[in-house]
Amino acid sequence: MVQTVTEPGKYFDGHGLYLRVDKPGGKFWVQRIVINGKRCELGLGSLDFVSLADARIAAYENRKLARAGGDPLAERREAKAVLTFEEAAREVHRIHLPTWKNPKHGDQFLNTLATYAFPTMGSTKVPDVTSGDILAVLQPIWLTKAETARRVKQRIGTVMKWCIAKGWRRDNPVDSVDKGLPKQTAKTTHRKSLPYDQVAGCLDTVAATSAGLSTKLCFELLVLTCVRSVEVREARWSEIDMTAKVWEIPADRMKMDRPHRIPLSARAMAVLERAGGLDDDLVFPGTKKGKPLSDATLLKLIRENGFDVDIHGFRTSFRTWAQEKTNFPREVAEAVLAHLSGDETERAYARSDLFEKRRKMMDAWARYLAQDSAKVVRIG
Repeated sequence: MVQTVTEPGKYFDGHGLYLRVDKPGGKFWVQRIVINGKRCELGLGSLDFVSLADARIAAYENRKLARAGGDPLAERREAKAVLTFEEAAREVHRIHLPTWKNPKHGDQFLNTLATYAFPTMGSTKVPDVTSGDILAVLQPIWLTKAETARRVKQRIGTVMKWCIAKGWRRDNPVDSVDKGLPKQTAKTTHRKSLPYDQVAGCLDTVAATSAGLSTKLCFELLVLTCVRSVEVREARWSEIDMTAKVWEIPADRMKMDRPHRIPLSARAMAVLERAGGLDDDLVFPGTKKGKPLSDATLLKLIRENGFDVDIHGFRTSFRTWAQEKTNFPREVAEAVLAHLSGDETERAYARSDLFEKRRKMMDAWARYLAQDSAKVVRIG
């Protein structure tokens, strides 16, 4: 009967349900219902998509919920408010963006999901995301791009945890995907480093190039002070005390969120003196005014001059030199690299940053780089 009726009007069924037939011929299910003492009407969909049987079930469930004090309208609004995975991921990215010290990390979070996850599950509502959806994202890259796949998995998990906090899910589907993935056999690849007895030659080669003065000086100070690339590239004159020969990097620029004092050797001071006047704020300005050098600039500098190593690898060169060519205690070398030494209890009592011992070690490292690299240095 509902399929053949054409006369415009309302055709009632049980539980307040009726079929509304419009003049153009459209047919829609509507339910009259009292919610929290207020009479209202709920649209249940077109007859083209909702059968009489389905409409009756929906009307019954709505009335049952309303009689128990619930609100079918509120549940509809909440359902509409639930985001898709892509929308949720972008919101998580927006929320966390101020917490990333390096904007590049924020870009990587969203870009990897946009590349690998969004095409497969981006339009899926977050309550409907399954372990199978995540497996479909990870399986094609799990063995061929192992590190990237692990990061994608971790970032999907971060989004899902936020959705749980929002009340849109009770579980994290990432937790069960490991059972469906093969074991990754690829070994972890460490950053390429230069043998310590070749670092002096690398510095000499770079100094003789036609690269910009800011770039060459930045690289030399990085090697002399054993800092990370971003720490030296974003160095500011306000951090450096030329009288005390100390460079103090604030906590918000350090990986471990702790300020780091660096004793400056005579050679490091000479580098800084040459850099004076390049910029009033940045010690090593880039080509764009007010912008620091990029990480790619330093990497290009050494790669184009025949050194197939990573910028971060010069910290390894220093650490190996300290281990093999000096008698400085391990904790001093670790302090130079701004690493934490010992367990939590030990660190609670050992609060010194070993500054004076690190000054001696930095002076020894600078002297080693300035002399014949074949000569053994023994400093105790």
